[in-house]
Amino acid sequence: MNKLTKILLFSFYAFAAAGYSASAKIPAEEDMYGYLMVYFKDDTHSLYMALSSDGYSFTDINNGKPIIAGDTIASQRGIRDPHIMRGPDNNFYMALTDLHIYAQQAGYRETEWERDGEQYGWGNNKALVLMKSSDLINWSHSILRVDQSFPGLENIGCAWAPQTIYDKSRDRMMLYFTMRYGNGHNRLYYAYTDKDFTQLATPPELLFRYPKDVSYIDADITMVGDKYHMFYTPHDNGVGIKQAVSDSINTGYIYDPEWYDPESHACEAPNVWKRIGEDKWVLMYDIYGIKPHNFGFSETSDFVNFTDIGRFNEGVMKTTNFSIPKHGSVIHITKEEAEKLCSYWGTEIVLD
Repeated sequence: MNKLTKILLFSFYAFAAAGYSASAKIPAEEDMYGYLMVYFKDDTHSLYMALSSDGYSFTDINNGKPIIAGDTIASQRGIRDPHIMRGPDNNFYMALTDLHIYAQQAGYRETEWERDGEQYGWGNNKALVLMKSSDLINWSHSILRVDQSFPGLENIGCAWAPQTIYDKSRDRMMLYFTMRYGNGHNRLYYAYTDKDFTQLATPPELLFRYPKDVSYIDADITMVGDKYHMFYTPHDNGVGIKQAVSDSINTGYIYDPEWYDPESHACEAPNVWKRIGEDKWVLMYDIYGIKPHNFGFSETSDFVNFTDIGRFNEGVMKTTNFSIPKHGSVIHITKEEAEKLCSYWGTEIVLD
């Protein structure tokens, strides 16, 4: 039995009765060893992972090959836009887009999109993929049909780029994602999941209202102090990264007209992660407007002033054994967690 098959045979029952354990010990920042990045690639529509001990140089744990094939977990036989977080129960949660934009060429369907493109738009899809793991190796997964979750969602045009954040006041995971109705503008919505992280427990509500009638996508929320910083991508006379800040996790985000990426080319998919032991955060984004596409990075200590630190392999940020990543997400992990991943996948990474 190969490793991909073993991962996907991990059953749901391990988490069936699980809630968010108040006694779960979450590693403190000083206990963290390094960084784990999840990402996907257009050519495979599958999931990849890369490790870094210093937050600057990342090595793919499976030598640039998928750790989970998209055609094994998604209704469209492909995934995009993976996001990972560590939950309050010390389990890991991933949310992904259930979409294969080349499914016709791959022989998975006879049409370009699942439904009529004029009526439902580019890349129209109806589902997300939710995954959960206690060890970053064995993952449960479920296909969340957003269009079937609540009345009134039957004609959504897409459900994209899901991310998860824990709302302590509700003791629930808040799933926020891009959604549109029919072929209208894309907007940002949020909903709460059930405790098993398999379906929506509340109907999607608008997370943020952009002041212009344009599409805005790809939200990423980071709590710093008592503020929630949401980075996102508006399509507003260009495509790039903006920020909105709120005192509340899902309301009150204040529009800021500034662009926070330094790129002259279109970029999307912001993700913010903290440098361990430093008062410094990294804003990572997917520069899809260049060929080959690449990730770009900026650093900040105050979320007002950002310093451009370049793109992968064009500055201080490096990849050692992979290229052309798409829409990534980074979390902190312990040395024990990193060692288990390296041992399982046979990765030769120096863990100092």
